[in-house]
Amino acid sequence: MTHSTEQASNRTYNIAVIPGDGIGKEIVPPAQAVLEKATEGLVNFNYETFDLGAERYLRDGSTLPDDELERIKTKDAILLGAVGDPRIKAGIIERGLLLKLRFALDQYINLRPSRLYDGVKSPLANPGKIDFVVVREGTEGLYVGAGGAIRRGTPHEVATEVSINTAFGVERVVRYAFALAMKRRRHVTLVHKKNVLTNAGDMWQRIVNAVAREFPEVTTDYQHVDAATIFIVTDPSRFDVILTDNLFGDILTDEAGAVVGGVGYSASGNINASNEYPSMFEPIHGSAPDIAGKGIANPTAAILSTALMLRHLGIDEPADRIEAAVEADIKELAAAKRSTAEVGADILARL
Repeated sequence: MTHSTEQASNRTYNIAVIPGDGIGKEIVPPAQAVLEKATEGLVNFNYETFDLGAERYLRDGSTLPDDELERIKTKDAILLGAVGDPRIKAGIIERGLLLKLRFALDQYINLRPSRLYDGVKSPLANPGKIDFVVVREGTEGLYVGAGGAIRRGTPHEVATEVSINTAFGVERVVRYAFALAMKRRRHVTLVHKKNVLTNAGDMWQRIVNAVAREFPEVTTDYQHVDAATIFIVTDPSRFDVILTDNLFGDILTDEAGAVVGGVGYSASGNINASNEYPSMFEPIHGSAPDIAGKGIANPTAAILSTALMLRHLGIDEPADRIEAAVEADIKELAAAKRSTAEVGADILARL
């Protein structure tokens, strides 16, 4: 599924689009417009839009019907806006749609770049240069749903969540992180809590050590997750590739989004690096129901998600152009008060 830009010329890619809820419906159209403009004359895209998310669930109780999942499996990639609604109990959409997609499509890499752009004010007093990426394991750990509850609702209730870690699952994410580091500044930081989580932490460390021997150009270090949360706000420029598990990665990437000026600039990819199934690309922010319908949501993260998607598909030149256009737009106009449509139009104009 991955091709060079030259090989990809005139190829048609089939994309599943899930606008979702709230501002998701508002940010996806400008992202698609930028994607079309950047790839004009190079490749073609066929889109199939899927009505999935909180509104669908409220309407008919569906989260991800089997027939729609099977259609999504045939696509080259997935572009997601945002899902969620405060009217629905937490966990229903997250598990029934997002986690189901990640597990069914074996999207074992969660990739979240964090970069402080010129023109964006970080909440840090002296942020320095921030440009790192978190490689988070996406299909194991505490998110697999292993565990349960007994005597629920009584004073003697017992609830368990079990973290599942396999050597196979860890090794493939470790290899991805090292290969990515080779394209960047050649440094990998393993983040875990191996002094307490001794079984999983020890396995992660041993596999990192083994893979590191195959990448002598890449330097490595280790940090406990609590130390990493400190360094992300006190010395973020020390990081290049952060490698971590599902839960720690979920927390660290939101902190990382905050230090680079907010999640409005943070894109992510849920990657099936074997290309057996499509990968999914989305901004890391939520559906923001408080501003939905007002036309003021920032589509920049969704636009950057299309660049991640192109890069995954091996279409690098248009991805470079999108990222350059976004960088220029942020540098000049980040402080300007603009509508969703105006931000999209300004970035389009730079292409």
